[in-house]
Amino acid sequence: MIHEPSVDMLVKKTGNRYALCIVAAKRARQLIDDAHNRGLTEVPGPYKPITAAAYEILEGRVTVSKY
Repeated sequence: MIHEPSVDMLVKKTGNRYALCIVAAKRARQLIDDAHNRGLTEVPGPYKPITAAAYEILEGRVTVSKY
């Protein structure tokens, strides 16, 4: 469960909880895959991949695109 940043703030960025869940999960998977491709066993940085993805969404570095 994500405590920081707040889920309410993230939902405002994505539009709804479902979109937040999908975008955060996909971005976390990208971070994990990138670390593995570079030969690392863990994602670098102070946060777990899902938390890092949440911060990226909050900062606007990851956005939801409607298709």
